[in-house]
Amino acid sequence: MSERDERIKHLEELVRLGVNPYGERFDGALPIGRITGGYGPETEGREFTAAGRISGMRGFGKAAFLDLRDATGKIQLHMRKESFDEAQWRAFHHVGIGDILGVTGTAGKTKTGEITLFVTKFTLLTKALRPLPEKWHGLKDPEVRYRQRYLDLIANPKVRETFIKRSRIVTLTRAFLDGRGYLEVETPMMHAIPGGAAARPFKTHHNALDADLFLRIALEIPLKKLLVGGLDRVYEIGRVFRNEGIDANHNPEFTLLELYHAYGDLRTMMELVEALVGHLAKEIAGGVRLMYGEKELSVAAPWPRRDYLELLREHAGVDAKSDDALRAKLRERKVPTDGMAHIDLVDKVFSEYVEPHLQSACFVTGHPVEMAPLCREDPKRPGQADRFEPYLAGMEIGNAYTELNDPLEQRRRLTAQAGGGDEMVREGKVDEDFLAALETGMPPAGGLGIGIDRLVMILTNAATCREVVLFPLLREGGGAPPEGEA
Repeated sequence: MSERDERIKHLEELVRLGVNPYGERFDGALPIGRITGGYGPETEGREFTAAGRISGMRGFGKAAFLDLRDATGKIQLHMRKESFDEAQWRAFHHVGIGDILGVTGTAGKTKTGEITLFVTKFTLLTKALRPLPEKWHGLKDPEVRYRQRYLDLIANPKVRETFIKRSRIVTLTRAFLDGRGYLEVETPMMHAIPGGAAARPFKTHHNALDADLFLRIALEIPLKKLLVGGLDRVYEIGRVFRNEGIDANHNPEFTLLELYHAYGDLRTMMELVEALVGHLAKEIAGGVRLMYGEKELSVAAPWPRRDYLELLREHAGVDAKSDDALRAKLRERKVPTDGMAHIDLVDKVFSEYVEPHLQSACFVTGHPVEMAPLCREDPKRPGQADRFEPYLAGMEIGNAYTELNDPLEQRRRLTAQAGGGDEMVREGKVDEDFLAALETGMPPAGGLGIGIDRLVMILTNAATCREVVLFPLLREGGGAPPEGEA
């Protein structure tokens, strides 16, 4: 007989005894962490009510010790036969590890000094029909951990702590931006024309309109329209979708913060990133120096400014203008280059040769303007974008511009990006509504995007984005795609 079959027999016996194995509302429970954390002489002998999942059982006969866990901690329960009537004690014999229990009892300590609730009343709230993973000794198999995250959260307290920290990071970010006068808004997830980033979109179809739509790849275009409408500081934290590869730093569905600041520029965004990341590091990691893997990183302001082309020369030893040299460097790393455009070659060489050296926080500036079609050209450096990317732990964690607000130049760039020519415009490849908004007049502005998943990875010392995304995309039928596989 399987363990599940045995548990069903216990459930049937509970029903026979008149016990509801799937209880109702349970009021008055204190978080277990508050009971144990605030324990002192004044607590001794006081009555408390708690609820949680049974994670351990020892002994039986006339007495048993249980471990009860909730999201805040664990407490030992002492169940004694003389504390219950005969029907209750018979019912208790059908309670097991994994069940969810509500209890009331007096607080005290055992001879070994362990804080314990000496239970006088219990209520079965949920009978579990499946065992806890590996008898509560931990869950290690990544396939099970990611696919059945509920088991991972039950079995691995550190995983639960990571996701509690993730939630806190988002809450702290909102409070930080609200405190600086930014307005949180919501924009559509489906668009007729994907825009705001160079990425492959997911496509869907709206039946009532008989129209193809695309899941958003960025938040930029609608937020800039709000600048035109007079909302001078706006932000959104939302999901975006890119139909591309999966690896340690990429999931096709991820969380992005984007914000826009009218009458600001690149330098406004630099100060904001330094202040925001420093604030989060202090709150989550305890200071501006933090560990990522085995490395100690600093996010202390001011962050160094590093030039994109100079970094390429320093670490890759190539001239960014030479396709032959760029292809040769990629062949050294066995990276296929067939069909790659010049700007893609530059970007790939940078990621292969430069990014691993960018561990402590820095701003990379001076990208070729072709990489940023929505960014203003640096007036002091023709051909280079007035842009920066913040780097930390060898990862690009964001992207920021002095925004392009010249509608004629923006049209030229978007038309070129779409393939060129009036025919592409007529086919809807260029976002005419966005261009119309710019022609109405968008104020000078700074704009910023930060990948929340990567930021959480660094602040919680997680090796991959799958460790900080509750439900990462996995291959149907078993397993995540190998790192780097589309």
